[in-house]
Amino acid sequence: MASPASPRPTARLRRMLSLHDFEAAARQRLPRPIFGYIAGAAEDTCSLRDNRQVFDDYGFVPRVLRDVSQRSQAVELFGRRYASPFGIAPMGINALSTYRGDLVLARAAQAADIVSVMSGTSLIPMEEVARESPGTWFQAYIPGDQQRIDALVDRVAQAGFGVLVVTVDIPVSANRENNVRNGFSTPLRPSLRLAWDGLLRPRWVAGTLARTLLRHGMPHFENSFATRGAPIVSSTVLRDFSARDHLSWQHIQAIRRRWQGPLVIKGILSVEDALQAQRIGADAIVLSNHGGRQLDGAASPMRVLEAVVGALKPGYPVLIDSGFRRGSDVLKALALGARMVLVGRPFNYAAAVAGQAGVAHAIDLLQSEIDRNLAMLGVAACAELGPQHLVRRSAPLQP
Repeated sequence: MASPASPRPTARLRRMLSLHDFEAAARQRLPRPIFGYIAGAAEDTCSLRDNRQVFDDYGFVPRVLRDVSQRSQAVELFGRRYASPFGIAPMGINALSTYRGDLVLARAAQAADIVSVMSGTSLIPMEEVARESPGTWFQAYIPGDQQRIDALVDRVAQAGFGVLVVTVDIPVSANRENNVRNGFSTPLRPSLRLAWDGLLRPRWVAGTLARTLLRHGMPHFENSFATRGAPIVSSTVLRDFSARDHLSWQHIQAIRRRWQGPLVIKGILSVEDALQAQRIGADAIVLSNHGGRQLDGAASPMRVLEAVVGALKPGYPVLIDSGFRRGSDVLKALALGARMVLVGRPFNYAAAVAGQAGVAHAIDLLQSEIDRNLAMLGVAACAELGPQHLVRRSAPLQP
């Protein structure tokens, strides 16, 4: 349901009728290496494809003649009421796809009263985002030793973030062949190909690259540690993001002791790991295969959602991401027990297309789809959704 305060979309945005539409528009606006980095996934993209295909496994079972005139899509999490059951997932280096990208996403989310999670691999200091959008969550990739972990956790707390999300599914860097094929590298290396792609995308060069360099200098990885990280063109970037294969649950326990606010563990796909996160005191988990960007062939989170929810204590918050594009996708996850869905790439594309206005329009589209679908399902509130509203397409409907 579109926010009453939302300005009327521009003619260009009115052509964006669903989140899918932003991808094609972003492809036209962004240089090929930047777009490829956002859109791509690991190896043969099996997980990326399954993240979309899984939604076809479920059909809705609507109820009719229910009074849904007073419906609401609001949800509660960590003692706060949010306007919608979806939020903006953490996405690294999105300030390369739109000017001041982390701020753009956080501002749009705050205006819509939905969750936004800032990525630890971001190019804007976390303090700026926390100051401008105080309700933003922060997502961290934990460094390789306890001293630096402690220092990073302290910095996040001092910046004013209330919720810490720790991503745990990257013991080593993924095999992202698509980055090589598209000319994207970490560190980002200037090349004739990148220059040519830039010439073909003058709006991106002027509106994002040149504007960033003139006003803020060379972007750095600002939030991976307690201190400022390396520039995106530095050869030390790879070293800074290595040495995580020895991390264990003991490091998460240390974070739990140090961090006083809600702690969310992101990147879980197994029932056993979900139970372990609950045992050590995490306040919620995010089922995720990293949008298909890590282990290719990893199951879609939707395929394990029902089992994980069933194994955990009743009411324990389970969030989910990877592949969500429609309001119907969100409602299927809620019916299987998820508390909230995090959506990534589409909001990055929307920001690239039209900045904060693009993100606001994307939020409106998804809210409108959810509102319509709740009404057609005969449901007045998200909490009313359950397995009774779904049927597996391969299984017969029980009387």
